[in-house]
Amino acid sequence: MTKRFSALAVSAAIVGGLFVTAMPAQAAVPAGHGVVSKAAVTCNKSQMRQQIANLKNKAAQLKHLGEDAAARKALADAAAIQRKLDACIKAEDEAAKPFPG
Repeated sequence: MTKRFSALAVSAAIVGGLFVTAMPAQAAVPAGHGVVSKAAVTCNKSQMRQQIANLKNKAAQLKHLGEDAAARKALADAAAIQRKLDACIKAEDEAAKPFPG
């Protein structure tokens, strides 16, 4: 009885291992549901820089008019876009290297 049980357990483990290793990782998630390729992510750097400049100009105008809260919000939005731009540039630099590090 124990020989049958252990033989059954070993064969089940082998079959399970075959299923796990035979199925490619891309097949585990249907296309379009969380699968992001590095090539699909692109940044329009010039547009992002233009948005940052526009927001900074807007903040300067608002501060001159005495709208300090709105000026801080515009500067915060500009900083957020700057962080996204920096992350994009860093991702592109790292993707270009075949062996990062």
